[in-house]
Amino acid sequence: MRALTREFLEVMGEDPKREGLLDTPRRVADMYEELTEGYSMNPKELLSREWNEVTGMVIAKEIDFFSLCEHHLLPFYGKVHIGYIPSRAVVGLSKLARLVDCFSKRLQLQERMTKQIADALNENLHPYGVAVVVQARHLCMQMRGVKSAADIVTSELRGQFEKSETRNEFFDMLRKPV
Repeated sequence: MRALTREFLEVMGEDPKREGLLDTPRRVADMYEELTEGYSMNPKELLSREWNEVTGMVIAKEIDFFSLCEHHLLPFYGKVHIGYIPSRAVVGLSKLARLVDCFSKRLQLQERMTKQIADALNENLHPYGVAVVVQARHLCMQMRGVKSAADIVTSELRGQFEKSETRNEFFDMLRKPV
């Protein structure tokens, strides 16, 4: 990665030996290692610790995330909202944020990431229902192409959340201030 970054700087017409760029190849390599650490995370392991308590709907609102668009390698960022209805057990709330990290810290599409989070919860917790909503801003859309900012919203609803009363309760809870 360091060699590629040096070459990239040269192709752009920069001198990688100038003072401000001397350490850039290392910084870029470190940054991409951190931004893609989701590939080394296993969703099943993240969700393996459960407590045998069954409760009503569990919602984690406004989980921050940053990801890289696989088409342009530019960031997209925003909030993830997760809801699930446990059938047998609950997981620690921090596990939900770690699951978001697991999938957001990869080269990604927002639509795929939304589905991957819902699939992982469904497959590992076997809840009565799962809801995942992702709201994001894409720099590839703002900085190039149409050069326009827009909030992109994607959702995956499974099980009980496909019923209007449960779905409405979830969205009402998302609208309520903390």
